[in-house]
Amino acid sequence: MSTPQRDYDFVIVGSGINALVCAALLGKRGHRVCVLERNDRVGGCIRTEECTLPGFRHDVFSQWYPLFVLSPGYAELGDDLHRHGLEFAHTERPTASLLPDDSGFVLQRDRATNVTAMNALAAGDGDRYAAAMAFVEANAELTFAVLGEELWRWRFAKTVIKALRQQGPRRFARKLAAFATSARHWLVRDFASPAVQACLAPWVLHAGLSPDATFSAHMAKVICFSLEAAGTPVVVGGSDRLLAAFEGLFATLGVDVQIAADVESVRIENGSARGVTCSDGRSFNANRAVICSTTPGQLYTRLLANETLPDEFRRDVANFRHGLADMQIHLALDSAPRWRNAAMDDVAMVHVTTGSDGVSRAVNEASRGMLPDSATIVVGQPCVLDPSRAPAGKSVLWLQLQELPSVIRGDARGEIAIPKGGRWTEAVRERYADRIIERLGAHIPNLRESILARRVFSPADLEAVNMNLVGGDPYGGDCHPDQFALWRPLAGTRNHATPFKRLYHIGASTHPGPGLGGGSGYAVGALLR
Repeated sequence: MSTPQRDYDFVIVGSGINALVCAALLGKRGHRVCVLERNDRVGGCIRTEECTLPGFRHDVFSQWYPLFVLSPGYAELGDDLHRHGLEFAHTERPTASLLPDDSGFVLQRDRATNVTAMNALAAGDGDRYAAAMAFVEANAELTFAVLGEELWRWRFAKTVIKALRQQGPRRFARKLAAFATSARHWLVRDFASPAVQACLAPWVLHAGLSPDATFSAHMAKVICFSLEAAGTPVVVGGSDRLLAAFEGLFATLGVDVQIAADVESVRIENGSARGVTCSDGRSFNANRAVICSTTPGQLYTRLLANETLPDEFRRDVANFRHGLADMQIHLALDSAPRWRNAAMDDVAMVHVTTGSDGVSRAVNEASRGMLPDSATIVVGQPCVLDPSRAPAGKSVLWLQLQELPSVIRGDARGEIAIPKGGRWTEAVRERYADRIIERLGAHIPNLRESILARRVFSPADLEAVNMNLVGGDPYGGDCHPDQFALWRPLAGTRNHATPFKRLYHIGASTHPGPGLGGGSGYAVGALLR
């Protein structure tokens, strides 16, 4: 008895933010769309669970949505999603830094307030920050073309040519040099206040970069600009409410969503993608295109394992680098955190760090396979924006560590024994989490007595939940310049096309890179609809 096939216009493999945006755009156009997800729920890195105690709702991986609310996907789909229950919570105090002596700086959404506060810490710091934001505004057309458009298109070329003509070659070259500056060089050069440096430096980690990376200064400036524009919104009730809104929209559009559908291969006939086959034998036909939200490794070595590719292309796939690994720590608290520096109490996301040099040092240690001595602790306080995340009077904390090795070669502090093969075992995971809680407790005196339960996800745990988080890398691959923009995901690819007709590649591994913006899904959805 043959296995029945199902016919669609588009089949989408994976269900992260890019896949959801793409499916919604194509569905709104009236196409027959099928989304296939191998896990027991849609969402990719968008996942909300009561992973500590009942009543405490934790966004397990991703949580913050400034990129999405500023995206073209949200501009087009936002009203539909809100009609299906989506609601964002906002704050005017999106982020802050905290140094070992409990000094810090809060970046707010009002630029004049930020400039005044920076100048109060160090004369001229605020003025130079204002100049940096003015630089972003003056170059917004080119910047957001690089970060938002498909780069192997005539439209992008015209944007570059326009900027070159308007500015002239010398001024344009000077501007490119400013773009190429590292964040650490910019921060040390322009800011005297260690607290201001520490507030801005860690944000490049959220873009899959280090403060010493080429182009990281401009990325840090763009992130500051975005934080002022959108803050750090969270989904009221938990990020799974965003998924519920997409599913509600899909129901009205006739988009078919299949969970527990482990796609085993993309079917290629005469050089064109014609559908996919699942590990359980189910087959789904795609009359117009197959769209895969995966890493390059998953796409080319698993889903296309039986297809012939040029040797140079296969080398590019084999040489694709994944970035540093991530750990997530979730705490259920009996009461809200009371920071020694009370200015942190109502900030959405606090970076606890030893300073801008400390961020660079932690990245360097992790890059060498070491557990950092003093990693940057990203402290998310979602209950500041959305008290519904915890029972009345209680709270949750969302902790993220972005400077960790996938394979451990040693401990920079010399305290934690490393298992054979450098594996992330439960013992290593919990001991390193203890180190983080101990450091954080020095800044939050009531932390230890308030912890009711905790749940830690190591890099190995992340990959076990989502196979696209290779080695615990949450950003779909290293984002340094040779794997970014024109060269993302691979030097041999253009935009979101693949070597096969009617097969497209989206997701964090593709341009414009990681983050909850849905950019690659929007680009392909807009192209094909």
